[in-house]
Amino acid sequence: MEVTRIRPLRGPNLWSRHTAIEAVIHCEETERSIQSMPEFEDRLRARFPEIGLLQATHHEEDTSLAHVLELATLALQAQAGCPVTFSRTAATEQTGILQIVVEYSEEPVGRRALDLAHVLIESAREDTPFDLEAALKELRDLDEDVRLGPSTGSIVQAAMARGIPFRRLTEGSLVQFGWGSRQRRIQAAETDLTSAISESIAQDKELTKKLLEAAGVPVPKGRPVSSAEDAWRAAEEIGGPVVVKPRDGNQGKGVAVNIEGREPVMAAYANAAKFRDDIMVERFLPGNDFRLLVVGRQLVAAARREPPQVIGDGVHTVRELVDQVNTDPRRGEGHATSLTKIRFDHIALSRMAEQGYQSDSIPTKGARVLLRNNANLSTGGTATDVTDDVHPEVAARAVAAARMVGLDICGVDVVCETVHKPLEEQRGGIVEVNAAPGLRMHLAPSFGKGRAVGEAIISSMFAEGEDGRIPVIAVTGTNGKTTTVRLIAHMLKTSGLRVGMTNTDGVYVNGRQIDSGDCSGPRSARNVLLHPEVDAAVFETARGGLLREGLAFDMCKVAVVTNIGEGDHLGLNYITTVEDLAVLKRVIVQNVAASGTAVLNAADPIVAAMAANCQGTVIFFARNAHHPVIATHRAQGKRVVFVENDDIVAIEGTFQQRIPFGEIPLTRSGAIGFQVENTMASVAAAWAIGVSWQAIRESLSRFVSDTQAVPGRFNLFDYRGATIIADYGHNPDAILALSQAVEAMPATRRSVVISGAGDRRDEDIRRQTEILGSVFDEVILYQDACQRGRADGEVLKLLHQGLSGAARTKKIQEIHGEFLAIDTALKGLEPGDLCLILIDQVEESLAHIAQKATAV
Repeated sequence: MEVTRIRPLRGPNLWSRHTAIEAVIHCEETERSIQSMPEFEDRLRARFPEIGLLQATHHEEDTSLAHVLELATLALQAQAGCPVTFSRTAATEQTGILQIVVEYSEEPVGRRALDLAHVLIESAREDTPFDLEAALKELRDLDEDVRLGPSTGSIVQAAMARGIPFRRLTEGSLVQFGWGSRQRRIQAAETDLTSAISESIAQDKELTKKLLEAAGVPVPKGRPVSSAEDAWRAAEEIGGPVVVKPRDGNQGKGVAVNIEGREPVMAAYANAAKFRDDIMVERFLPGNDFRLLVVGRQLVAAARREPPQVIGDGVHTVRELVDQVNTDPRRGEGHATSLTKIRFDHIALSRMAEQGYQSDSIPTKGARVLLRNNANLSTGGTATDVTDDVHPEVAARAVAAARMVGLDICGVDVVCETVHKPLEEQRGGIVEVNAAPGLRMHLAPSFGKGRAVGEAIISSMFAEGEDGRIPVIAVTGTNGKTTTVRLIAHMLKTSGLRVGMTNTDGVYVNGRQIDSGDCSGPRSARNVLLHPEVDAAVFETARGGLLREGLAFDMCKVAVVTNIGEGDHLGLNYITTVEDLAVLKRVIVQNVAASGTAVLNAADPIVAAMAANCQGTVIFFARNAHHPVIATHRAQGKRVVFVENDDIVAIEGTFQQRIPFGEIPLTRSGAIGFQVENTMASVAAAWAIGVSWQAIRESLSRFVSDTQAVPGRFNLFDYRGATIIADYGHNPDAILALSQAVEAMPATRRSVVISGAGDRRDEDIRRQTEILGSVFDEVILYQDACQRGRADGEVLKLLHQGLSGAARTKKIQEIHGEFLAIDTALKGLEPGDLCLILIDQVEESLAHIAQKATAV
């Protein structure tokens, strides 16, 4: 068994809406049925009992090793704790070649699970050991490393519950919510409104104290110190126990509390100096340690924190008690779990010594042994929820502290006996204000109920009813995609929106090209959704990108399917029939939002049938006003677009809007059929988005098929009285549409310049010249600059074969080189002639033609 290709599908795709790993598997004849492999299944189950039922999708099929690989990859992830449920194995038209698809929650984990599943299968075949526990531990550890931590994860989960799309921008905790101009960003528990100045103030403990004092918030007395001796002097000035801590520390690093006496104070200074140069000493406030979480102008959670500790049982040593506590499954390393393991280090030993204990001491039953002075969860502390107990005056002081420092999300550390009464009544105070506070203690406290802090943060970022989405319009089909995308974008721009657009020519934001080349895939679309100056996005969605990665978005507002034809790269990537192609193209229809719309070509039965896959509404379009699909939809009072009396007509119930062809230059008064269809699709999409009819009419009157608006799409030139049409059509359906348009245009003599794309099927290449041979008097053949896997001259031979029975063509020339072929065609033109040039190198060829001819 050989894995010949692996692809991560990072969005909704051909197989499902899940992110997934897709792999192509080659199985030898002996590997196509495990039933013919003695003892294999028994050995496999001995190594991995949880693999589940080994059965092919259809009961009559044999179970291949590819199917086992699929099931093992899914089961390994599930056993490692990943929330995955979907997998599938599909045969291809090639014997022994299968595709497997397995859902993943984290891409690196999915990839590694596939590798380990392969190792598992080989171990069962060869009867060699397989360490299942080690494999699962590796996957768990990897998952913990790459998945979002609990704080960021809770915010993301809250966003998902609101239908707000998100995207991780780094391997860390930087996350974008929403798209384009409606996006917001967080990093852990900081938002894009958390200023660097406020964060800097919060890190400066002395400055924070001054600001809080100015706001009337109670704080402990203290000052910065420059040496151990100065720390002792400050402690004497303050009197009583003190706290020694870094001036700009975080997570309790280097903090010592309740310190008295010269030696302990100087030792605490030395420890703090390991973390920062600037140290401060302040009065120790007796009482409990509370963390109050402020979001915006509200207190949303509060917890009482306890330092890491163990309770003696009169039997076990302190070290053994710590080991017992650390077996709690909620405790882990770092911040990935709700609690952190207690560290048994020199700080713990020092704190134990202060209480008269050593590591092998056996505390009496009920004795409380502290392992740290601070109560941070990151050092093993615990938390008890007290949100419902907080006195309004305490909450008000916390909010005032956060606002004085300028933090939109703030962790306020309070020391007092109780939060039931105001701080001033119990000599309590605020000892610290923290940016990017940890949320673990509030999400899953050791005691008490968890609080919906993720929801509170999302609510502060997005008003009720907002989901951070901009309108996304996805356009797919065999022909007409690029023109339709450009026309829709033009309509949206005319309506006053800043538009992001991707197509086979590049990426455009608000009319400016920011990338070039074929940008009709998901990567370019994701870049547009990242751009903060995009109010609406229009994406050409080609088959290649769908197959490589899936969609760039989870849902679209409008999906447009122009048509489905036979010449659209059939035979590539196991898409061999029009039906296969339709299943792929309808992915955008399946992922229309419930409040969205699918715009479908009623005249194409395969496209019209996609209506059943749309959870939103449907607008049908067709030139024939009496087409059964149009007539039925119209009779039901639903939206349709069709042609009637030289008008494009949009109807819904009693509402009607007519736009004469004379106001739509793109269609040349309705003579160019495929441009009429592109216009209807675009009008329907704009209608679905809510663009005003005034803006639709205005944009149609201004949009022309020139090299600036739609390069390589029916661009017209005048050459000494002859008409030249330059087009990028490259499949039989496009050639047929172009030929029909040319036949509707007056001409004394018609000629065509054509090559063929090598990645098409033989029959598709031949079919192109078969069509042209019935329309054009002269055909000039040339060879593409890139043969796309074909041998030299192979495509030209197929083109000649298509012309063998040409009904009209009398003259055939073969020219080497695209530009030379264009020049040859131009030399033979007379006034009144028409020449269709099917270009390969779009930008260069259009520039070459423009040097010799005048754009119309």
